Amino acid sequence: MNGISHAFVRAKELRDEIAAFASQLIQNPSTSGQERAVVNTIRAEMLKVGFDEVGTDRLGNVIGRVGSGRLRIAMDAHVDTVDVGNQSLWTRAPHSGAIEGGWVYGRGASDQKSGMASMVYGMRILKELDLLGDFTVYVVGSVMEEDCDGLCWRYLIDEHGLVPDLAVITEPTSLRIHRGHRGRIEYKIRTDGVSAHASAPERGENAIYSMARILAEIEQLNEELRPDEFLGKGTITVSEITSVSPSVNAVADRCEIHIDRRLTAGESGETARKEVSEILERTGVRAELIDLWYDKPSYTGVCYPAEKYFPSWVMDEQHPIVQAARTTYRKVFQSEPSVSRWDFSTNGTVIAGIYGIPTVGFGPGDEKYAHAPNERVSIDQLVAAAAFYAAFPQIAREMGVAQDEGE
Repeated sequence: MNGISHAFVRAKELRDEIAAFASQLIQNPSTSGQERAVVNTIRAEMLKVGFDEVGTDRLGNVIGRVGSGRLRIAMDAHVDTVDVGNQSLWTRAPHSGAIEGGWVYGRGASDQKSGMASMVYGMRILKELDLLGDFTVYVVGSVMEEDCDGLCWRYLIDEHGLVPDLAVITEPTSLRIHRGHRGRIEYKIRTDGVSAHASAPERGENAIYSMARILAEIEQLNEELRPDEFLGKGTITVSEITSVSPSVNAVADRCEIHIDRRLTAGESGETARKEVSEILERTGVRAELIDLWYDKPSYTGVCYPAEKYFPSWVMDEQHPIVQAARTTYRKVFQSEPSVSRWDFSTNGTVIAGIYGIPTVGFGPGDEKYAHAPNERVSIDQLVAAAAFYAAFPQIAREMGVAQDEGE
């Protein structure tokens, strides 16, 4: 374990290089489906620091391998970002990657190019300190997560054949250990009516008015959803409403709403659909519940459709992977970790939620900066995360963490 005790020391020595790489990643804009440039930057850095193998799959995920042992460990950071939004709210250029006062600034700084920077340098430290063992680490820069959580891992597992025994999600946790988060499902509800001239609305059937009865019930349902002690409360909200009519002087003959339903423990896509179906039945409104699919092509041109359903997941606090993360934190930082959860969703919806692969979260950055103007990440956290990633594989192997030990 002597090497592990030096991981944090070596990470501190590499502070400037880690921060510079994070800055370089931010300087490559990479909204979902536009990740080619940042993937090329990551490939070059992986080769520079000594990864054993670097490549991409057909969808465009970049995969770097270190080691060749039996235990397969995946470490994941999505490399796409949301757009910058209103640029007038930014005090620095959104893609400047400015390094100032112990912070790196710009879109993706926290969510989550910081995780990628720390992972790449964590593997450099792992090799320099000879922390290799009977394991293989796959460092994955995954694409299109912001548009469709976990799509990248559906492809990696089902099409590329990368099936890890355990996984680390490096989304921002403020260096806390995260062991789960709520899921979600998205769908639309459509009502149809009959158009008529607005001067005589009684001749028609207004699809907006029909939808209004449904909206009131959805608002009430949100208040009635039950909480979970760890993950918190499920929610349902209407995030968009549109209507169609022959003109602005006519009764609307179609109305659609977009639903964002956050799923806590014990809730599923099936239970969520049942709740809404009961609303439609109760109101007596003629309406259609429409499941949504994501089918946007990746930057490589590959289209891999997936339903917009993202299950919740939780690892028991006593699960070996959570205990391995705790042990790693203690040995690297000589202090006790905090264990919590994400408010938002991650690729864990597929890795853990669908495939049941033991998964834990640990990342630099603060969740509150995700998708916000003036996004930033602490360089101290970048450094600490790199040390954690260097030490975790050996400890996970020694503690016997494997998929068949899952819940």
